[in-house]
Amino acid sequence: MAVIENAKITVVGAGAVGAATAYASLIRGVARHVALYDINAAKVEAETLDLAHGSLFTGSSQIEGSSDIAVTEGSHVVIVTAGAAQQPGQTRLELVGTNARIFRSMIPQLVEASPQAVFVIVSNPCDVLTLLAQEQTSLPPERLFASGTVLDTSRLRWQLAQRAGVAASSIHAHIVGEHGDTEFPLWSTATIGPVPLLEWKPEGRDPLTRDELDDVAHEVRTAAYKVIEGKGATNYAIGLSASRIAEAVLRDERAVLPVSTVLTDFHGLSDVALSVPSIVGSSGASPIHETRFSDAELGLLHASADTIRATAAEVRAA
Repeated sequence: MAVIENAKITVVGAGAVGAATAYASLIRGVARHVALYDINAAKVEAETLDLAHGSLFTGSSQIEGSSDIAVTEGSHVVIVTAGAAQQPGQTRLELVGTNARIFRSMIPQLVEASPQAVFVIVSNPCDVLTLLAQEQTSLPPERLFASGTVLDTSRLRWQLAQRAGVAASSIHAHIVGEHGDTEFPLWSTATIGPVPLLEWKPEGRDPLTRDELDDVAHEVRTAAYKVIEGKGATNYAIGLSASRIAEAVLRDERAVLPVSTVLTDFHGLSDVALSVPSIVGSSGASPIHETRFSDAELGLLHASADTIRATAAEVRAA
């Protein structure tokens, strides 16, 4: 596969996350054409106009929006943000019933409109919805995956960068597992540049301790709750994360990102969607099976998988 010319991205859902994703895609110049789709005609028209009014400053990218699903046709990447929003105090998994019902009717229509597209699920709980959508559509797992812990990993690297006194881009660490309460950092392989994390000595202060790392992991895991409590939604950072994933696909970057795919024989796990380091390019996302885990981390990964499976089973039985 190669870089996709004259690429088209569709963002499904014109709420806070969808609008932020469309905005991020425009200002980053991710695609030549950005489409915004939502069943709320007034909302999608207003968001599209607001974005279009800034086109003088966003280069050659074009934006259109509609409540007609035909606007999504011929997309190369479809980013799905539609669904009920997470409320203060609510876990991502508690959203599953409502959003699963929305997905049952919506996803097949999107696939029919853009049968060759790569689909990125952002709506929560993204791991469960990805698993159910892949079962429903039978699309190859590499072409239908979730944004997963790409945002959580950005949160992790930002937290560590603040403590270590380096740029976030120099932190090499991933959050893996469920995009939710059972996610965890891969501390065993984390480094700052070439230096193992616990061996790094920040200028003017002591090295990081295990207790500090536990605090960082907790802050990352609960970050969304704090943002939602204060402003009602997380939108800017997830919009940037989703547009970054689309960028990797459309430019065939083969970038390593912790997206959530339906796994097959990944360290003993199959038929469950979880975030693990994956190669993302124009063909979609492929988990890196050689990813190393400590014994404790592998136990956490399997526990995270059990949580996703249990929730998916409840939805299927409903």
